[in-house]
Amino acid sequence: MLEQTPARFSFDVTRCRYAEMYRALGLQDLGEVLSCSRDFSLVEGFNPGIRLRRTQTVMRGAPHCDFRYEDPAEAEAPGAGRPDEPSVEGDRP
Repeated sequence: MLEQTPARFSFDVTRCRYAEMYRALGLQDLGEVLSCSRDFSLVEGFNPGIRLRRTQTVMRGAPHCDFRYEDPAEAEAPGAGRPDEPSVEGDRP
């Protein structure tokens, strides 16, 4: 895990069993459509306010998939992403 705050969640995936399977079948292009592309729809269905940014995938030959999730509403909230500062409501135990 690279980052975990109320506004952001970031991690890299360095091994993908989907990519391995589609490559073994000679269907790498189909793998991108059937597996990689659904990540964005999944996020939208879970919470339309959350944004996923991914610039590379193992399926396309990159060394890792870079998953970067952001909740713009949390990013704009006072004290967002700064756990050392009290929230508007004050720190809770």
